[in-house]
Amino acid sequence: MTTASQFRVADAPPQNWVDRWAPAFARPYMRLMRLDRPIGTWLLLLPCWWSIALAAEGWPDPLLMLLFAIGALVMRGAGCTFNDIVDRDFDAKVERTRLRPIPSGAVSLRAAWVFLAVQLLAGLGILLMLSPLAILLGFASLGLVAIYPFMKRVTYWPQFVLGLAFNWGALMGYAAAANRLTLAPVLLYLASIAWTIGYDTIYAHQDKDDDALIGVKSTALRFGPMTHRWMWGFYGAMTLGLVAAGAVADLGLAYYAGVALAAAHLVSQILRLDIDDPARCLALFRSNRDFGFIVLAAIVAGRLI
Repeated sequence: MTTASQFRVADAPPQNWVDRWAPAFARPYMRLMRLDRPIGTWLLLLPCWWSIALAAEGWPDPLLMLLFAIGALVMRGAGCTFNDIVDRDFDAKVERTRLRPIPSGAVSLRAAWVFLAVQLLAGLGILLMLSPLAILLGFASLGLVAIYPFMKRVTYWPQFVLGLAFNWGALMGYAAAANRLTLAPVLLYLASIAWTIGYDTIYAHQDKDDDALIGVKSTALRFGPMTHRWMWGFYGAMTLGLVAAGAVADLGLAYYAGVALAAAHLVSQILRLDIDDPARCLALFRSNRDFGFIVLAAIVAGRLI
């Protein structure tokens, strides 16, 4: 007898809502979108919310926040679907990913392409509701999304390309709220790239042994036992970037108190990191959602206080 757990990938939370409540026919597609693992959606969404809050005079626009939440959910799903199509042969050879819908046979390659097209159309519908500049930026991001899955084949720095793509919302959110860009969201974007390299390096340490065997490259393999030193650099750059963005945006003192709390969270990640403990790596990676909400609260407080 087939059970939901037989097809639940290793990094999906036990008893996640997809396994518990979703109709059986929909589960493979929801897993393809990573709806059973929402952390990636949060990490895509939070830089969008940061920049929307940064552009606001007071409270951020709730409708815009909602549109970006829906857009992040759909486009993260589309990105994961495309990534799984491209990486299907690699995924079948890695213990953590071999039960993903395509390598496990739960979703055919043709069905995955059709599903990708549906998600992209839904994302386009959301994008066309934004400002003209945000629409242009949205189309510009597609190139980064398209090349990212191939980077692990050619460079030990695919996390850098992921950072470029995953934090594009730090530009789009501001553009959607103000229909312009200033130095503050650009600084926020650059800082967020360093943050992504850091947290995705932690994530990549889960697969480093399999990756080395099958020829997949990552910063986890590049940094190896020097990972902690690199993390101080990337998370330090993120903190300095947040300070610089707040100064340029003329945020209040409450913002810097929040940034100090966020920085303490990053320091805690580094101190607790064990690169040879996959469960610890996954837990620390997921904790970046909390970091993101601390930064969001700091920006809102810096505008209101």
